[in-house]
Amino acid sequence: MLKNLFAIFLVLLVMAFGLRNQVQQFSQTRLALTGPYFEVKSGNSVSSLCQQWQQQGLLTSAQCWQFKVLTVFHPELRQIKAGVYAVAPDLLLNQLALFRSGKAAQFSLMLREGETLSQSLAALQQAPFLQNDIQSTEDLKSLVQWPAEWGTPPADLEALFFPETYYYTANNKASAIYQRAHQALLKQLSAAWQQRDQSLPLKSPYELLILASIVEKETGVIAEKPLIASVFINRLRLKMKLQTDPTVIYGLKERYQGDITRAHLKDQHPYNTYVHFGLPPGPIALVSATSLQAAAKPESSKMLYFVAKGDGSHQFSASLDDHNKAVQQYIFGKKS
Repeated sequence: MLKNLFAIFLVLLVMAFGLRNQVQQFSQTRLALTGPYFEVKSGNSVSSLCQQWQQQGLLTSAQCWQFKVLTVFHPELRQIKAGVYAVAPDLLLNQLALFRSGKAAQFSLMLREGETLSQSLAALQQAPFLQNDIQSTEDLKSLVQWPAEWGTPPADLEALFFPETYYYTANNKASAIYQRAHQALLKQLSAAWQQRDQSLPLKSPYELLILASIVEKETGVIAEKPLIASVFINRLRLKMKLQTDPTVIYGLKERYQGDITRAHLKDQHPYNTYVHFGLPPGPIALVSATSLQAAAKPESSKMLYFVAKGDGSHQFSASLDDHNKAVQQYIFGKKS
């Protein structure tokens, strides 16, 4: 009797050992997921995932059974968590512990300096796994904290979001990202205002933001920004019109088709700094930290004019005569 029981035990042991080896070999099966991401939905289990993969032709019914046996030897594979995960196309079945790690894939949304809010919102349409609960710039107004000391807010609440790359996980809301961007802008602006040159003819942090947005649009050369800012500060002090094209373009909106005309320069819209004195009523683009710093601490200079040299940089002049010569040289190719 004992011999029979022992023989049965040996047979069962051999069978179990063979099954384990078979399952371990099966665990090296590559699961051809159509990456780069795979979503484990809330309520998914090992059984439901196995059924899904079987329906997709990734596993046979026999392999699905083996997979379930695999989880008997590795019960930790059953403890999966909902989320979107970055997966390799040759993911091994024994690497599915990824789905219980909770290390969900990170996605990014970039708000770019120099863009308008309308332009930045267009990127939302391409952002993967993001709940887009913002359909227009009007939706962003509810996220803005407007300090009373800034005065009356303009109709267009432009540039109140800091441009950088924001990371998120699947199914985050776009509004949450813009809330982070708004808080980042308030922090950056407050720091720039606290560190500003106290002699600047600016009444509030918002006016500093307006000036910084003009600097942002006028040059992409970081080293030039403090000098660009000094030109506009000098003009403000001398009660000169700022006469900056980007403000004209911003105010024209869809009427601008790529070229500024004489009629555009005479247009009475409130952002036209060829018509109106002082700063425009609001900023005209998302503002980087370098432009905020340049506006807060402009270079000390007597420059009142600048013209593009064609290589991204500018030629600066303190007099109209020198400026006209620079225009002839760099715009019309005539050297004096």
